[in-house]
Amino acid sequence: MDQTTATPISLLDAYAPAQIAMRVREVGVTKATMPVLTMFALAVLAGAFIALGALFYTVTMTTGNEAAVPFGLLRLAGGVTFSLGLVLVVVGGAELFTGNNLIAMAWASGRVTTRQVMRNWGWVYLGNLVGAIGTAVLVWLAGTHTMGDGAVGETMVRIARNKIALDPVSVLARGILCNVLVCLAVWLCMGARTVTDKILATVFPITAFVACGFEHSVANMYFLPIGVALAAGTSAPLSVTGALSNLALVTLGNVLGGTVLVALVYWSVYLRNSD
Repeated sequence: MDQTTATPISLLDAYAPAQIAMRVREVGVTKATMPVLTMFALAVLAGAFIALGALFYTVTMTTGNEAAVPFGLLRLAGGVTFSLGLVLVVVGGAELFTGNNLIAMAWASGRVTTRQVMRNWGWVYLGNLVGAIGTAVLVWLAGTHTMGDGAVGETMVRIARNKIALDPVSVLARGILCNVLVCLAVWLCMGARTVTDKILATVFPITAFVACGFEHSVANMYFLPIGVALAAGTSAPLSVTGALSNLALVTLGNVLGGTVLVALVYWSVYLRNSD
């Protein structure tokens, strides 16, 4: 056998980081130039998918005796179940605002314009909002909040109340940290070649951000409306203004984390010279 012959690269190997960067850039071009109707429909799906993951998380976090469950293990379980949302987005195919912050790589490369980026983010954000709120309405109609003798509903309200109670600096910082991990999860998925690879690449970063209590704008599009609605008829209603303030700051933090700390960092490392 000729020892000088190059060994073929296995198709089962993950893409190298430099290849991932190029793939993310080209996918960003595709996303930014997608027809609006297609973009919006896929964004609605993504909002619904993340909301389903959030619902799964809520049920997991509902326990009649939290003292009997170690704090870390309960958060770990909640993070794993919430991962369902991004698994559905990545494998099922959908447009998620936070993941689409990686389009900044295509923008930095000069492949798409600022207007195209804003067009994508605007329509996708709106679609995610429609999908998340629509899912919240269906969950309400399904009476899911009555499960566990109403314990699930109490958890829904508690989650929303805790989010609204956060101070602005904490909200912004948690939004930044959250989308660093979300965009890294998407980045790792772009290095995968199989569905199994994509699921494994998704679970750990998403579990980490949920377990650590970071803030995800699209998830909050579900958590906040369902919590506010359930608390509306109680003696301690939740502030709609506080919910909107939380969502605005989390969104800003997500954009900063995803674009500056992931997309532009990787662009500067792998694509700056080639572009």
